Amino acid sequence: MPSLIVRDSKNGRVKEIQLTKRRFTIGSSDYNDLVLTRDGVAKEHCVLVEKDGAFFLRDLTRKKEKALVDGARFDVASFEVQFRGERQRSTSAKPAASKDSRSSVAPRESKSRGRSKDAAPTDPLIRTLREVHARLLEAPELKRVDFEDMDPEVARRTTERVLVQIIKDMQDSGQLAGIDRRALLKQALNEALGLGPLEDLLADDDISEIMVNSAVDVFVERRGVGMVRADVRFSSDEQVMHVIRRIVAPIGRRINEQTPLVDGRLADGSRVNAVIPPLAVSGPSLTIRKFPKDRLGIDDLVRFGSMTKAMGEFLEIAVREHSNICISGGTGSGKTTLLNVVSGFIGKTERIVTVEDVSELKLPQEHVVTLEARPPNLEGEGAITIRDLVKNCLRMRPDRIVIGECRGGEALDMLQAMNTGHDGSLTTIHSNNPRDCIARLETLVLLAGMELPSRAIREQIASAVHLIVQQSRLADGSRKVTYISEITGMESGIVTLQDIFLFKQTGFDEKGKVIGHHEATGNIPKFVQGLRRRGIPVDMDIFKREPTSGSSGGDSKNPITGGVDDLGPVTRRRRRR
Repeated sequence: MPSLIVRDSKNGRVKEIQLTKRRFTIGSSDYNDLVLTRDGVAKEHCVLVEKDGAFFLRDLTRKKEKALVDGARFDVASFEVQFRGERQRSTSAKPAASKDSRSSVAPRESKSRGRSKDAAPTDPLIRTLREVHARLLEAPELKRVDFEDMDPEVARRTTERVLVQIIKDMQDSGQLAGIDRRALLKQALNEALGLGPLEDLLADDDISEIMVNSAVDVFVERRGVGMVRADVRFSSDEQVMHVIRRIVAPIGRRINEQTPLVDGRLADGSRVNAVIPPLAVSGPSLTIRKFPKDRLGIDDLVRFGSMTKAMGEFLEIAVREHSNICISGGTGSGKTTLLNVVSGFIGKTERIVTVEDVSELKLPQEHVVTLEARPPNLEGEGAITIRDLVKNCLRMRPDRIVIGECRGGEALDMLQAMNTGHDGSLTTIHSNNPRDCIARLETLVLLAGMELPSRAIREQIASAVHLIVQQSRLADGSRKVTYISEITGMESGIVTLQDIFLFKQTGFDEKGKVIGHHEATGNIPKFVQGLRRRGIPVDMDIFKREPTSGSSGGDSKNPITGGVDDLGPVTRRRRRR
């Protein structure tokens, strides 16, 4: 009898449903034959209809219909459903299960790639893993267990007990010749309950980035080494898809042919991006940018050579005195890490509201409200953008507003907030130097759809933003704060800047490491002069012009990721011409 294998990507629970009716409905309402209660599941989501001995799937949310073949898979929100015909079920415990795994990849995807991206079939461990996984899905002990309300540790022990018995049976039948049973058990557990081959990479503190180009092409960025190929592989493209679904399901995101792009995060806050076919021609692609397990402080950045102690002291003063700060940098230049660090200087008694696409900030203060944007639902409705959240947080009585990244029209709302009593706001922005940061802010404000003249926008920027901190990645991969610049006002319609601190590169050593140093320019920020007039003590030695020590060369232990090369010397006041 045909059946459906239903896997909950959120918790790994698997159950089998027999298709005893010619018309079988799936949805969230109680009258359906299969009830799936989860956000994103419509009251009557889809229906399976038998015609002339064949089954067809009608997706009622998209009003589409397609034929179901043995092993065909489809998604219902965060649930993955596999159709199994009578012929396939009778041989499901045999090695043909590996064919079952491959069948979930649409034929047009394999053809478009021109070559199979499944792991080499001659690899005995990969073949055995597929066999173990197929038997695990059929294990009657797990079909009777409700994993949804079970403690994760109990679920792991239960699954491990079943896997041990499966591996013992395979060994008794002579199927594990030359295969390490412990390694097999570990990988099977990781695949069943974790992120498969990625588990060991995620546990390695020397790895800062994981890049899955396809099932057999996995690269990592390793500290002190750079980009290298990882000695791991997935058993198939379907296993990569399963890992992606397991990552995005708990945070309410989805990925399928209609939405083949997704941003997400792991439980530890690591940033995740996934792209699947038909956009990813070579197979499902996954990129994970790991964050340090321990929260970094300003002393850590000084030790890594990212900045000097004087620069750290200055940033602490600026945050404490409610300066509005933009952290600028190239893609992956460590802007979020630096934002995390400087946000730690905010007073513990202040109410902080953070706004992000995907929640990544981890602030040490207690009074923090975290807002996260929401993508549209299956009907293309219900999206909540960063701009919507910025507008809303103004009604939440915030002392500080921290925006993870400005990349659209929310830049206008942020500037207006900074100009209307919400001093001390922090954000990041993509740009290559402080001058470009101002130009990009001006461009982003125009994306808000307001027909504002350039002069009006520049006046808003000049009065709202106090400091621009430039985070850069140098040629040797080391990360440094290359500029701390103050916006001093307007002159002839141009926003004027003066550098407070900068990094000067003088060359490279024999190992290719950057040689240079941070130094103060001798310029005194306007707000510091105001503090002195109010009688608030400030150590003026940090602004002395002579070079400061502690930043020669790049430190391979710097965990911040990202950016651009050294921008070279600048004048005290730069103007765009």
